[in-house]
Amino acid sequence: MGVEASTKAPHEAIDATSGVGIVDSVQHGTHRGLKPRHGQMIAFGGAVGTGLFVSTGAVLAMGGPAFILVCYLWMAFMMYLVITSLVEIATLLPAQGVSVSYYGTQMVSKSLGFALGYLYIYSLGILVPYEITAGALIIEYWGSPVPTAVWITIFIFAIVGLNLLPVSMYGESEFWFSFIKLVTMIGLIILTIVLFFGGGPEADGVLGFHYWKDPGATTTWIVNGPIGYLVAFTGVMVYSAFPFTFSPELVIYASGEMANPRKDLPVAAKRYILRLFFFYVGTVLAIGIICPYNASDLTNGGAGAKSSPFVVGIQKAGIRGLGSVINAVILMSAWSAGNAFLYMASRGLYSMAVAGQAPAVFKRCNKQGNPYVAVCTIGLFGPLAYMNVGTDSSTVFNWFISMINTTGFISWVCVSIIYLRFRKAWNAQGRPPLPYKRNVQPWGAWVTGIFFTALTLLNGFNVFLKGQWSTATFITTYIGLPAFIVLYLAHKFVACRNDPWAYPVGEINLQSPDEALTEYDTGVDEESASKNIWGRFAAKLK
Repeated sequence: MGVEASTKAPHEAIDATSGVGIVDSVQHGTHRGLKPRHGQMIAFGGAVGTGLFVSTGAVLAMGGPAFILVCYLWMAFMMYLVITSLVEIATLLPAQGVSVSYYGTQMVSKSLGFALGYLYIYSLGILVPYEITAGALIIEYWGSPVPTAVWITIFIFAIVGLNLLPVSMYGESEFWFSFIKLVTMIGLIILTIVLFFGGGPEADGVLGFHYWKDPGATTTWIVNGPIGYLVAFTGVMVYSAFPFTFSPELVIYASGEMANPRKDLPVAAKRYILRLFFFYVGTVLAIGIICPYNASDLTNGGAGAKSSPFVVGIQKAGIRGLGSVINAVILMSAWSAGNAFLYMASRGLYSMAVAGQAPAVFKRCNKQGNPYVAVCTIGLFGPLAYMNVGTDSSTVFNWFISMINTTGFISWVCVSIIYLRFRKAWNAQGRPPLPYKRNVQPWGAWVTGIFFTALTLLNGFNVFLKGQWSTATFITTYIGLPAFIVLYLAHKFVACRNDPWAYPVGEINLQSPDEALTEYDTGVDEESASKNIWGRFAAKLK
């Protein structure tokens, strides 16, 4: 059977246990319309939304600047391990309509792919109204007389409409969105350096690490004393994951529509890694310098950028008018992130349909390669944003969001399992040449698997502290885990009763299903590199 897998036609992804093709041919499939610069800038900032610009304020208040800096450094390293494992698989086995659940089906079992696929569809679908709500509330910064529900409606049509356009137009819009976010983060870091050395209209000497001394570098949370610091650090570690959620997966979803994933994916991965360590870590270092953790605006429920630690810090420095500029960028970031989450969710649904694990109607594409049925279906999540207009319904909506961290942790645990199965199959089948390989693997997959398993169990740990019990919080925080297990076991015992729990490693297909991609060349497309600064920069990273 292992020999059969290695000789199977390159366009056909096989079921490792039966040899039956699990990926059907589609007359009008998705197109490889993303140019190298699209994929690279999507990797840089596609999923950067309000999580980084706004919710970091609440995390800063929870534990202080030292804890958030350490936790972001560690989380960035974990994301580096996740992205290297995913790109190693995806460059060897690129495919149209690819997703992490697709590789779960290929490397482990149909049941894992099924459960993971629907986990993604739900989680990414819920993040769409989350970003829509954030965008609508951010507009209140300017005191808009227009009702919030009107702005929500505009955002829904804007996000769904953009995703119904050809993928090249989605890529172009995300290129410029990411570029603006990139420039803004660079500008904010430069502003922080200026303020650090005593710049600013109300500066009274060098600011330095003043706020690390007063009110302090760390603080307690919920309880006092040494245990309080441990609780704060654990809470910061858990909640620091939210801005990273599903961002490595976005690179893989986009690879299904990259012009040449074997060339473009390694460059996109390098850009992603740069973003992690320079922009994410640089951002939290910056907010810890210009904003004290005990600033009341961080936790008093201010609208939009009023709760952003950058805006709080800018106001403390006496800089007028810049808050509106930052607010506009945060508004655009909410739109961009909503686009990215709808894109991933629709491609995930399309991928499930192509694999025969969702109704065939969802794999319908128009002549421009857009899976319009999947896009419109995921767009139905958008109206959930209206729940935030009412106080009671907004509480219910927040319950939906509470599940996201758990599903993100489960996703990364599954990525580790998928990669380890891939690596065993690669070893068992003679180690065919890998277009992309990093020495941090396979031990990196073991580290991420163990770490995110622990975070899955710790996600709602605070409800077990004295006086903190909340049945609603407990259920919404942990329900993602039993839901995933139920999906997995139900599929295993109903649809795949006779299949093994995991395919024998010698029978896993390590041949690309895409006939057009036969070269194992990697690196930067020279023609693209000569035409834009990002290409030349990526070439220097090789």
